[in-house]
Formats: sequence, structure tokens, C-alpha cells
Amino acid sequence: MSDTHDPFLAALDAYAAAVAAKDVDAFAALYDDDVHVFDLWGRWELRGLAAWRAMAQEWFGSLGAETVAVTYAQAHSHTGGELAYGHAFLTYTAHAADGARLRSLDNRISLALARRDGRWKIVHEHTSAPVDHASGKAVLKRDGAG
Repeated sequence: MSDTHDPFLAALDAYAAAVAAKDVDAFAALYDDDVHVFDLWGRWELRGLAAWRAMAQEWFGSLGAETVAVTYAQAHSHTGGELAYGHAFLTYTAHAADGARLRSLDNRISLALARRDGRWKIVHEHTSAPVDHASGKAVLKRDGAG
């Protein structure tokens, strides 16, 4: 990511573009070598770019002919000096090869970015969803009430 007025929004836009293209290289380029990720899916954490790249390779490969559109809402961020952070709600919508909408889910994202050699890199990512206490299951659809 190049230096922009809002590195957090630039990161979200680049993330969405990389996911839509299923471009592992573009996806990995958003992250610092020492990235630390608390991902919503499967594992408590992933450390380092190699582990995060492998996750993206597996994810994108599992999609077959499907594509995924990522959109965001209620994005808030702050930049100060060499650090930036922000949080937003993300919606992931899967589409069939013919463009038909297949499914979608929502989650929350928080990112911390640091300027590395003049470029913003994600150094920490945390995705989450609330848990319904009665069922113990993640709530993956946002009701819009926030």
C-alpha cells in the first residue's frame, strides 16, 4: 500500500481487491513479515507472513470457480506518525461463476498498520463475531443495529 490519506481505508480497499481476484501475492503484500493475526476461522492465531500467506492460498484455492466480494461499513480509523489503526464491519459475499449470489457472512475487523520503508503494512489483524450465549455459536449476520 502506498502512502495515502487514510491507510486503514486503503488497506480495506486493497484487501477487497485481492480477495475478489483471488490474488495471493497482492493479499500477502498488504502484510508485514512479522504480522500477528487473530483470525475468526479455525485457529487462535497465525504468526508471520508465511503462515498468513498459506491461509490465503488455502482459502482462495478452496473457492474453485466462486468469487468473494468483500465490502465494509462503519469504518473508523486514526493515523498518527508511523502507526495507524481502525475497525469496521466486513461482509463477505460468495458468488457463483455466473454471478449468482450464493451466501454471505459478516464479521468485525480491527487492523494495526505501521509504515515500513515508506509503505503501510498490516502488523496486526483481529477478526471476530459475537457469540450467542444460548447456542454457543458465532453470530455471522449483523442486524444493522450495530
